[in-house]
Amino acid sequence: MIMSDLAGASTTEIMQKKTQHKKLTLRQILQRGLLITIGAVLMAVGLEIFLVPNNVIDGGITGISIMLSYITGWKLGIFLFILNLPFFFIGYKQIGKTFALSTLYGILILSITTTLLHHVPAFTQDILLASAFGGMILGIGVGMVIRYGGSLDGTEILAILASKKLPFSVGEIVMFFNLFILGSAGFVFSWDRAMYSIIAYFVAYKTMDIVIAGLDESKFVWIISDEFNDIGDAIMNRLGRGVTFLAGEGAYSGDDKKVIFCVINRLEEAKLKEIVKSFDPSAFLAVGDIAEVRGGRFKKKDIH
Repeated sequence: MIMSDLAGASTTEIMQKKTQHKKLTLRQILQRGLLITIGAVLMAVGLEIFLVPNNVIDGGITGISIMLSYITGWKLGIFLFILNLPFFFIGYKQIGKTFALSTLYGILILSITTTLLHHVPAFTQDILLASAFGGMILGIGVGMVIRYGGSLDGTEILAILASKKLPFSVGEIVMFFNLFILGSAGFVFSWDRAMYSIIAYFVAYKTMDIVIAGLDESKFVWIISDEFNDIGDAIMNRLGRGVTFLAGEGAYSGDDKKVIFCVINRLEEAKLKEIVKSFDPSAFLAVGDIAEVRGGRFKKKDIH
């Protein structure tokens, strides 16, 4: 009985260890805090020095804040903080404590910085340049904050909750929400400003994607061929990339198959296809994008 209790206690301890989140080290906290600070400041610069003075808005809660600030005459930072505050509590329950605290810190820095920059004159009066460069700087800032565990806009958190009750994906809800907000800019400002706002939003969105995913643009490759040994050797020797052989089975034929898996960058894709084709023109080849690669034996070796 005692042994049984000890075993049960041991199992409970193991389960608790598995479910407990590891605490961040001081270095990780400082690194995260610094990068979130830089990201929030960049977003504030994009807003107050490029977009807001030219009556161009961004999507999400930020866009609503800009329009409310214009209508009421209150500081933008006040609305950014108040409207995003509920999502701090939602994020705490839905995603976790670290995310919520990172988000709250980022929103505080964003609100303070926009207030400090409010009286700084616009960098350019050219609306197209302001939309393009403002969107780019804003996208870099938002992307940095998301990449390091926070958020500066509660739109996606709201979309995650709404998707549980609506027959739409998170992406579709965010798109609909932002189209409504960007369209509203036509009534608050003018329709040409609404169109420039769409340009700024698109630039910010694409820039944010690049920052979050990274510039490496790695790709994963699946290859199924009877010449797997020769293809694998050629990839290792001619591309300097490691390969992994996985055991597979054809669902229709029932034949055993070897599946080659490897990771390459976009510049190596053409050469890899050439290698596969030279050994087996009829080989199955699938290539996909990867946001990030870490660890393992995926580091490129020197080739001679």
